[in-house]
Amino acid sequence: MIDIGLSKMALIGAVALIVIGPEKLPRVARTVGTLLGKAQRYVADVKSEVNRSMELDELRKMKDTVEGAARDVQQSIQTGASEFEKDWAAATDMTTPEPFETSVVVPAYKHPGKNWRLKRGATPQWYKSRSGVRTKAQSGAARVARYRPQKFH
Repeated sequence: MIDIGLSKMALIGAVALIVIGPEKLPRVARTVGTLLGKAQRYVADVKSEVNRSMELDELRKMKDTVEGAARDVQQSIQTGASEFEKDWAAATDMTTPEPFETSVVVPAYKHPGKNWRLKRGATPQWYKSRSGVRTKAQSGAARVARYRPQKFH
């Protein structure tokens, strides 16, 4: 950024020491350092913005060339198709061929009938009951009450 040699920096430091004094010199040096850091970050931001704008310009130019090429291809395809239609009409001795009507049939929405809250497991109930798999949610207090030993009278 700025070309300052070692001798010039020593001279600036000596002058700053005399003018500012040894007590305030570290604070002033810290302030100057932060200001230089902010300036360098600002310069880097400006450079990145300029690079970004240059890249955008290049992309716009590339987009224009691709769009032009696409238009040329479309025109060549259209001319080829029209020439083919003329040749086909001449070969089959037909007058102008009628274009087919394309009717797009959109199917009506049908609800799939799924209930996402209902869990559908592939394991049969008899296997779950035999192996002791819990199928119903039960609170801790209910579980304790269920397995509490009964007093016989």
